[in-house]
Amino acid sequence: MNSPLLELPGAVPPPDDSADPGVPWHFGDPFAEQRSATRSAVVVDRSHRQVIAVPGEERLSWLHLVLSQHMTELPDGRATEALVLDSHGHVDCHVMVAHHEGVVYLDTEPGAQATSALPSLGVDGRQSLLEYLEAMRFWSKVEPRDASEEFALLSVIGPDAAQLLSKFATVPSGGDEVAGLPGGGFVRTVPFRGLFTADLVVPRADLVEWWTKLTDAGVRPAGTMAYDALRVEALRPRVGFETDDRAIPHELGWVHVAAHVAKGCYRGQETVSKVHNVGKPPRRMVLLHLDGSVEIRPETGDPVWHGERKVGRVGTVVLHHELGPVALALLKRTAPVDTELVAGDPEQDRAVAAAVDPDSVPPDTGEPPGRIAAQGLKGR
Repeated sequence: MNSPLLELPGAVPPPDDSADPGVPWHFGDPFAEQRSATRSAVVVDRSHRQVIAVPGEERLSWLHLVLSQHMTELPDGRATEALVLDSHGHVDCHVMVAHHEGVVYLDTEPGAQATSALPSLGVDGRQSLLEYLEAMRFWSKVEPRDASEEFALLSVIGPDAAQLLSKFATVPSGGDEVAGLPGGGFVRTVPFRGLFTADLVVPRADLVEWWTKLTDAGVRPAGTMAYDALRVEALRPRVGFETDDRAIPHELGWVHVAAHVAKGCYRGQETVSKVHNVGKPPRRMVLLHLDGSVEIRPETGDPVWHGERKVGRVGTVVLHHELGPVALALLKRTAPVDTELVAGDPEQDRAVAAAVDPDSVPPDTGEPPGRIAAQGLKGR
């Protein structure tokens, strides 16, 4: 569905092949929108995201079995992140989770799909996330439904965002808190590497009203183009961009954030636990600085090269207002991070020099705890 905010003066629609259809791409100056997000406050229309509501007395215990996150003790008024994994531990979906007034809300990518739970679709079959949840209900007392026509999402970002938002709503003080909004819906804060970010899940019928209140209060309109640049800078991965059919949570920084390593009984749990306890992920997500002296750019899915050796794949590629052309990428653990790489497909004439941002390299946590324990047993 197209957002009514596309009809606003200055709103530029996304390209036909955009992964963010139906919402403004920018409002005339995406670099200025990025700067406003880092210096004051912006609001981004993300009403194209799918919202799934899960009511029912067994909602937490059921979601505990379906999602990668520990759900049984998530109190009302709290938020978290979670994943749907396939049986091999590969990432199917990432969801933002909010427990509000007796209902758990999951918001995710438009058109999110999961590896099928239905034998009729085959081992590699795909189905929508809602269809997957329905297939996993069995006799549980839950009623998952698509609530996308009920609710729409706005993201408010920037150092002044909390103060401006507080004129209309209670602003959660912590990153895992949820607060109700006047008139329905809720607000939660999202970790964005120190840049205040709040997601407002508002009644869809009130989307224009909320947008108008915020912009009249001084929050600048911004599009998904600016949001993506800020997301890349914050090292927040996105399914379908930073992930491929082999991606596991550890490679993307989602362990502990969206995947619990100690709980069991969810699909893909064995991989999550094994890699955490006795191994290391084969790849790691980093930020690449791309050569800005040329007009060409790599595309999502293109290879990353060290000499003649493929050492990774390109994820999201953006133009950042300060960093210039940058991209997230998954690199093999053996790939050097202190030398020049090449990102892109040379056969398509879009290969450019690239350098890993050293601050984006995940710290080496040393020997996995399971391996240390095994060594201790051998020493007895």
